Parts: sequence; C-alpha cells; structure tokens
Amino acid sequence: MALCCDLRVGGPKARLGLTETRLAIIPGAGGTQRLPRLIGLARAKELIFTAAICDAPRAASLGLLNHAVADGESGFPRARDLAREILPRGPVAVRMAKQALDTGAQLDLASGLTVEQLCYAQVLPTEDRVEALEAFRGKRPPVFKGQ
Repeated sequence: MALCCDLRVGGPKARLGLTETRLAIIPGAGGTQRLPRLIGLARAKELIFTAAICDAPRAASLGLLNHAVADGESGFPRARDLAREILPRGPVAVRMAKQALDTGAQLDLASGLTVEQLCYAQVLPTEDRVEALEAFRGKRPPVFKGQ
C-alpha cells in the first residue's frame, strides 16, 4: 500500500518489504512495477529477490520512505507536519505538479516535458497565481482558493 502513496513517513517500528518470494509467488498489486520506479531497478530486485524487510532508517536510505522518525516518536506528527507544509501551497499548482510528475515519470524526457508544459499552462490563468503575485508584491502570505 505504501508504494501507492505520494509521500511516506515511517515510525520507529515500521517494517517494509515485499516478501512474496518467501511464499514462492511474486509481488502483485503493482509491486514489481511501483518499487523499481521508486527506488531503482537494482535495489528493487534485491529487495524482492531476497524478500528483505527494511526498518524505517534503511527504507528511508533506499528512498522507500521520505522520512523516518526517531525512536520514541510517532510517525503521525511528522506526516501531519508535512501535510501542513503542503497545505498553504497553491492547490491547483500542487495538483498539476503531481500530475506532471506522475505522468512524466512514465514517459521519455521529451514527452514528459510536453506534459509539464501542458500542466504549467493550466496554472497560468488561475486566480491563485494572480493572488500569489499580488501577495508577493504586497509582502503578505497568499490566500489561495483553489481557482
């Protein structure tokens, strides 16, 4: 399930792995496709072939987690803080950045750049972009409406 998430935070007790080869099967639900796109083919092969289970620090070092929190801490506050960092950003811009990243990652560079241009064109005429420019000029935080 973690492989389907945009961002991942692991607590000190987190254990991540695709252990299906221990059961003489292969990862399903997209595991063989999502994992190498996230951490690279060689690392994905190692994790899947060995059925290794990673703790949070190891998973973070591989790129499987964005953040691993320290012992004695919960992952929830870090995840909440991360969400709070994203929340004040332009919602249309975040949505279009996600679309450009997700779609472009599946394409060759030239096609990915075209997708990026199309997504960029979606944010230019928004009220939020105008608000951001006015807020910058007025030295105040922007108030985005998602429009």
